[in-house]
Amino acid sequence: MPLAEKKCKRDFFTWADYITWPENERWEIINGEAFDMSPAPGVMHQEVSTALSGLLYNFFSEHTCRLFHAPFDVKLPENDEAIEETSTIVQPDIVVYCDPEKLDEHGGTGAPDLAVEILSPSSSKRDLIDKMALYERHGVREYWVVDTFNKVISIWNLEKDGKFGREQTFRREDQLKSTIFPELNISLEKVFPEASRKNKPSPAAKR
Repeated sequence: MPLAEKKCKRDFFTWADYITWPENERWEIINGEAFDMSPAPGVMHQEVSTALSGLLYNFFSEHTCRLFHAPFDVKLPENDEAIEETSTIVQPDIVVYCDPEKLDEHGGTGAPDLAVEILSPSSSKRDLIDKMALYERHGVREYWVVDTFNKVISIWNLEKDGKFGREQTFRREDQLKSTIFPELNISLEKVFPEASRKNKPSPAAKR
C-alpha cells in the first residue's frame, strides 16, 4: 500500500514502519509524523553539499570520528523506546559520529556529535525550528545550518545546561571555526560558489 494511503489510516510511524518503505523514496519521521523529502535538492544545494562534504572529509579522514552524508539514517530514540519503536528518524545532510558504538549497518542511533542541515525552501522551517529543538533535546554537540541563498553558515553549540548557546554566524568571506573540533577551519569561499561561476567556459573538451 502506498505511504499516502497508509497516512490516511494512521498518523504515527516508527522505525519498524520506516524499514518497510521503498528504498527509492526519502522520508523522515519526527515524533511519529512522516515527512516526504522529495523532490530532490536543487543544484545550489548539491554544489554546496558536495563542496562542504569534501572539505570535511579531508579533515576527518585522519580523525577517529567518522563522517557521513545523506542519505544516512539517524535514529533518535527517547529514553524508553526500543529501536523498532523509535518514532524519530532523520537524514541530516552531513553528520559526524565520534562514538563507534552508535553506528551499525543501518546508520546511527543516538545523537551525532555534529549535524549539518542545508536549507531548502521545503525544509527551512523544519531545520530551523523542529530539528533544532530535536537536536538540542537529544544532545547534538554542534549544529550547523547552511543558508545557500545568503551564503551563510550558522552554528549552535550545546552548553553545560543542555541548551544550544548563542548563534555564531560565518559569511562567505570568513573562516568557519568549529568549537568541538578546534583544528577544523574552513574557508567558506571554497564552499559557496561565486555568482560568475556559471559564466566560465566548460572544462569539457570540445568535439
